Amino acid sequence: STIKRKKGALDAARGKIFTKIIKEITIAARLGGGDEAANPRLRSAILKAKASNMPANNVERAIAKGTGTLEGVTYEEITYEGYGPCGVAIVVETMTDNKNRTVSEVRYTFNKYGGSLGADGAVAWNFERQGLLTIAQGTLSEDDVLMTLMDAGAENLELEDGEWLIYSQIANLETLRKAAEA
Repeated sequence: STIKRKKGALDAARGKIFTKIIKEITIAARLGGGDEAANPRLRSAILKAKASNMPANNVERAIAKGTGTLEGVTYEEITYEGYGPCGVAIVVETMTDNKNRTVSEVRYTFNKYGGSLGADGAVAWNFERQGLLTIAQGTLSEDDVLMTLMDAGAENLELEDGEWLIYSQIANLETLRKAAEA
């Protein structure tokens, strides 16, 4: 019975991860098409799926749902803005199949912790969307990484816990990834 409990807990955790990745693949396929070569967001989601050992047929089904060739639940991305305790600006990005339930849960969470849900644009002006690429440090020196990736569009470079964190504009992220692989 010990094995049964351990396996059940492991399967539940894996199922949660798979569900998140499937949602991401579905939305990426809906927004950018089902071609992995032409859709960097889909390619990134598929790489996450492979890293999590997700079965290939699950990935294919998620892409089919996103492109509309297979019926299923439709997910959409919604961004909420608000203020937390002490007036801290908060942006919440959600992925949901039911807008009404999600806005209710977000509003409840804001209220529970002394915040308030704001109107669109209330706090978004405080934030900037950026792409993040992480690379294992390995044998790369800072000069090598700096020269290669700054030319490819990197804006900021940090070394943290043995990994390079490279920040860039989202539009440059794919170019940056290709330069890092070279």
